[in-house]
Parts: sequence; C-alpha cells; structure tokens
Amino acid sequence: MLDTELFRRRFIIFAGATTVTVLAGCTTAPPTADGGRGDETTQTPTEAPVLENNESDDDGMPHDEGEHYEGEMPHDDEMPHDDEAPPDEEDHMHDESLVGPVDHADVSMLSSSTGEHFQPHIAWVNAGGSVTWTKQSGIHTATSYSPENDRPQLTPDGVESWDSGFIAEDGTTFEHTFEKEGVYHYFCIPHEFVGMIGSVIVGTPDPETQPALADPPDSLPSAIRERIAELNEMVVAALSGDE
Repeated sequence: MLDTELFRRRFIIFAGATTVTVLAGCTTAPPTADGGRGDETTQTPTEAPVLENNESDDDGMPHDEGEHYEGEMPHDDEMPHDDEAPPDEEDHMHDESLVGPVDHADVSMLSSSTGEHFQPHIAWVNAGGSVTWTKQSGIHTATSYSPENDRPQLTPDGVESWDSGFIAEDGTTFEHTFEKEGVYHYFCIPHEFVGMIGSVIVGTPDPETQPALADPPDSLPSAIRERIAELNEMVVAALSGDE
C-alpha cells in the first residue's frame, strides 16, 4: 500500500538519487536516457534509479509493482518541495484559454511561486498530433495515468502508457504522439500530491465514453480527485463548446 509514510520514504530515495545524478553532471556530460514508453520521439531526461519488484530501499521496506493509494493526502508540512513556495489555493488553471485541436502543442514543466505546474494544464491536439513537454525549472515527469505506471487508467482504452522519466536539466524535452482520439490525464511523479496534473484532449471525443472523464477513482487521495474533477470540468466544457 502507498500510504503517507511509504510515499515519504520513496521520495527521499528519489531526492537522494537525483542529488547524486546532478552532482555527477558537474564533471561529466549529462546522460541520455530513454525512460518513456509508447511512441515518444524526443527525450533526454535524467532518471532516478528504479527499484525492481521486491527490492528493498534503505529502510528494508519491500516494494510492490501493484502499489496504489490509500488514505488521505499528507499534510503540507510533511511533503518535500523543490525549494519553492507551496502552491496557493488558486493557481489560475481556470484562466487558461484552450486552443485546438492543433497538430502540435507545447507544455512547460515548471516550479513557480504558486507551486508546480504544467502550463497549459490542458493541451488539445488532432489525432496523430503530438505534445512536447519542456522542463523549465524544478525536477518533473510527464507520466500517464495507467496501470503500467501504478495508477488507475485515465486514458482511452487500448492505448499505451507513457512516462518521461525524471527530468532534471532545464531545457530538456519529451515528446509523445497521440494516435487515438480521446482524453488523456497525466501527472508529475514527485508533485502529483500538490496538484501537478495535466490533460491532453485528442480530436473531439464524446465525453460520455472517456474513462478519464468518469468520477475520479476512490483509490486516489481526495486532493488529487479534486484536481482531476477540475480538469474534467474544463475538458467537458471545451468539448461542449461552453468554455
């Protein structure tokens, strides 16, 4: 089970590994890693090491590929941050104007005075279109809500998952092509708990048929369900022409 204490231990492992990686980068060229899945075409992220099934971390706690959320979101004072201020109650997500569908969309990954964000939070592309994420600040991932990523499926049926891996170097990009029409929710692994969640609309799908737009799964903490519900409201409004 991924309770608060286990999440904190795993984040500490990630933070320590990332520090070593960044320090190593001061004397050697940064490595190029392919941590994504699916049909991504551009990627040069720096990845933290991944524990294999039943491998223990430094406190002897075994991990299970089937881990999932249980319980409430940790208190803010228990959560690590990238030396940035915690997010405000309002992050202006609803102020964004959706543009699309287009053949290609760009999304920034950043840490700011209002927290950690994807900007824009929702990208809208044609079927066969692509999205490029560019890391501007902090350490982030772009990871689909998929069972392969230890999360509920919040993407269309029958599509492959994707995961950029941990991206630490500013200016690094990750690109993914979306062949199937539908709604795709995704998140940043280290900042999901503080609301760094985004969505990609592909084509003009029927909102009633999309797994991503159903009620957020009860297996997710309440704060994450609330953010997904906000995204769903915006996506449905865009597809209905009501934004």
